[in-house]
Amino acid sequence: MQTSSIFDLTWMVWTWPTAIFFIAIFASIAAMGVWEYKSPGGGPRHGAFGLDTTRGDRLFISILGSCFIMLGWVGWASDEIWGGLVICLLWALAIYRWV
Repeated sequence: MQTSSIFDLTWMVWTWPTAIFFIAIFASIAAMGVWEYKSPGGGPRHGAFGLDTTRGDRLFISILGSCFIMLGWVGWASDEIWGGLVICLLWALAIYRWV
C-alpha cells in the first residue's frame, strides 16, 4: 500500500534551470528589500500601462509575468527550459525600461 504525503514532491521536475529560476526570484526579492531599505521610495513613474509604478510594482509585474511565461514555455517546449529563461529576462528588462 502506497502512502502519499502532502509534502511528497516527487512529481516536480527539479532541474538546474528550474532551480535557477526560483533562486533568481528569491534573490531579486531580497535585493529589492535591501535596495528599498537603503533608498526608500524610488519615485513612482508613469509607464506604458498608464499606471504609476514603483520599483516594487515593476518587480511584482515582472515576476508574475515570468511565471506565466515559464508555464507557457513548459507547455510548449517541455524539454528545453533555457529559452523560457531568456524570454523572462527580456520581459523583466522591458518592464523595468518602459513600465
